[in-house]
Amino acid sequence: MRTINFTLNGEQVSAHVAEHQSIVEVLRDRFDLFGARESCAQGLCGCCTVLVDGTAVSGCLYLAAFADGKKVTTIEGLAQNGKLTPIQEAFLEAGAAQCGFCTPGFVLMAGQLLEAHPDPDDDEIRHYLSGNLCRCAAYPEIIAAVKLAAGRLRAGRT
Repeated sequence: MRTINFTLNGEQVSAHVAEHQSIVEVLRDRFDLFGARESCAQGLCGCCTVLVDGTAVSGCLYLAAFADGKKVTTIEGLAQNGKLTPIQEAFLEAGAAQCGFCTPGFVLMAGQLLEAHPDPDDDEIRHYLSGNLCRCAAYPEIIAAVKLAAGRLRAGRT
């Protein structure tokens, strides 16, 4: 066991972790954050996505010990003062949330996509989000949500 210190959704925290524990386990068991969900436990579905120093990682594969000294952002850390981000709002408006199990991973990945490509076409969206799986098959709604969010972000609206 070792103690790690990191920034979690803007707050300095520490946790006593085992060397084999993943960040998603620590987020769930030590901080009661359930947005990142372990589903496949192989880094294949995107349900466990979190941002570490601004880069999306598979939380089921990312060892918690590696988060020491880093900035970790989860879906719970996106909304500010109770206000959803334009991407979160777009997912709700477009019906892209469906059951919601995969939604946090898609929202975080969509944020990265839109930072790198503010005006993606359908193929770019599909390619960028290809590592995220939706059991409800809400892919048309997810693409629509990303396009809606992209337009709002380009226009500077929230």
